[in-house]
Amino acid sequence: MAIQRILVTGGAGFIGSHLVEALLARGIEVVVYDNLSMGLRSNVPSSADFVEGDVRDTVRVEQSLRGVDAVYHLAARVSIRDSNECFRDDADTNLMGTLSVLQACARCRPKHFVLASSMAVYADSPTPKPVTEASPTEPISGYGISKLAAEKYCLQLCPQMGIRPTALRFFNTFGTRQTYTPYVGVMTIFIRQLLAGRSPKIFGGGDQCRDFVHVSDIVAGCLLALECEAQERIFNIGTGRATSVNEIAAILIERINPVIKPESAPPQPGELKNCVADIERSRKLLGYEPHSTIEGRIDEVIDYIRSGAADSALS
Repeated sequence: MAIQRILVTGGAGFIGSHLVEALLARGIEVVVYDNLSMGLRSNVPSSADFVEGDVRDTVRVEQSLRGVDAVYHLAARVSIRDSNECFRDDADTNLMGTLSVLQACARCRPKHFVLASSMAVYADSPTPKPVTEASPTEPISGYGISKLAAEKYCLQLCPQMGIRPTALRFFNTFGTRQTYTPYVGVMTIFIRQLLAGRSPKIFGGGDQCRDFVHVSDIVAGCLLALECEAQERIFNIGTGRATSVNEIAAILIERINPVIKPESAPPQPGELKNCVADIERSRKLLGYEPHSTIEGRIDEVIDYIRSGAADSALS
């Protein structure tokens, strides 16, 4: 059956809005469901149907699912650094919100359900050796626990409903439209600090390595997930390249304000020391191949924040 209409929860947010644009460009009808706690109404194209609502409102989600062939569930509370302190709020949105959407799906029966999961489900590692989908899942943050639980519910329940599930484990995503918070998005945080003439604050020494993937590659992985017929249902979406936080700071300092020096701060609880994606399964079974690099795409993020576009959207 051809996919004609898709529901994107969190579709007014950072990743969701880019995904919505890509789906519309393919001629697919899109319903955006978002409570606008982090997403922006201005991020939603006029050609998409918009429903303002909370994912924990099962009745409203069910109403939005009518006539929908597939669901991308991106709505979440994304804040690793404070998720151990605010663990109940985190679980309420990320786990109970997911169960609410699944309950609505049980009645409306879309054909596909794609869950935005996270690298935070993995165990910490002393080295930046890439993690496969079979690597230990021992999350060290409340956020990672909520995402892993959501994965397990989706992969268990969806087949019983006749829905094909896919869990995509996103790695550190960067790009335009990322809403600023002091807890998530190291590039956005560093850029804002540097543009304000302040030193970027590096927690934990800065030698910790991440896999920084541009939002366009995340969107590409999302689109490919709907076409995958493989039995495997969990995929890493990253680049396979390790970049330290110190390296990110150096790149941004050079491009924004070369006279500024970074500031050191103690490590933060709940943050992985190293997490880099092994993307061989995604390459082989999804046909996924990341094309963007930090060096090639970081200027657009700097320009976006410098222009005040993000702040104007919030006002």
